[in-house]
Amino acid sequence: MTIELEEPPLTSDNKQVVKDLFGGTMGGIAQVLVGQPFDTVKVRLQSAPEGTYSGSMDVIKKLIKNEGFAGFYKGTLTPLVGVGACVSVQFSVNEFMKRHFDRKYNGAPLTLGEFFQCGAIAGFANGFLASPIEHIRIRLQTQTGETKLFNGPIDCAKKLYKSNGFTHGIYRGLTPTLIRESIGLGIYFATYEALISRELKKNKDWIRSDIPGWKLCMFGGLSGYTLWIAIYPIDVIKSKLQTDSLTKPNYRGSIDVFRDVFAKSGIKGFYKGFLPTILRAAPANGATFAVFELTMRLLG
Repeated sequence: MTIELEEPPLTSDNKQVVKDLFGGTMGGIAQVLVGQPFDTVKVRLQSAPEGTYSGSMDVIKKLIKNEGFAGFYKGTLTPLVGVGACVSVQFSVNEFMKRHFDRKYNGAPLTLGEFFQCGAIAGFANGFLASPIEHIRIRLQTQTGETKLFNGPIDCAKKLYKSNGFTHGIYRGLTPTLIRESIGLGIYFATYEALISRELKKNKDWIRSDIPGWKLCMFGGLSGYTLWIAIYPIDVIKSKLQTDSLTKPNYRGSIDVFRDVFAKSGIKGFYKGFLPTILRAAPANGATFAVFELTMRLLG
């Protein structure tokens, strides 16, 4: 399937890379501010021992009762900085790969498979940054009660390194993160570009910058749905690894998590916390794409 973007050839100068990075950072900040409360509920459902919560509403009620509304934004500093960086990597690498294919085929329209490749490469590159950032965020999000093991993201990073080193401490959960990011972002960006192409074909006199912001937001939301539907079980495995005990871990790796979750809960165990995630997908990813595209338009 060939997707025609009907826009001027992409440039590859350093200025464009800086614009891509800045646009991605703005999109990432929007994603965190919109999506963090949903993510906190998701992580607690995924990582809590069986029977702790009866569902998403139970998490919300207990969180508000015990920690107040500020509890929804626990560990926000790390994702605000980190997700901004992650999304800037995702979008800048994706745009770079689009320019690569554009040069390779002398401006010929990219296929859906090529858009998937662009997103998958962006996801793989992003995984090395996302893994430690998400690990630190999850450790902070799941701290409850008055006694706290970590006093912020820097203290968390130090203690993770001290307990298990770099590979098995800070980078615990890297493998499922790389798989999730590669497959997920390949689907994510390919879906978005397909929706953009469909819109341009419906309005033949339009170019990409003519598409209104609300439609960009809608396309981003739909792309977020396809992303999470495709990779959610992998995210559960990652979260289980990253909330495992630092001193007496229950899991040696992803296979151990898979066996444990399946033995205790079956297939449904891999969809724990899915409701807040899918509810988060539309507003968070809609905001991400809309802010990225509108920022790029402002930058020219």
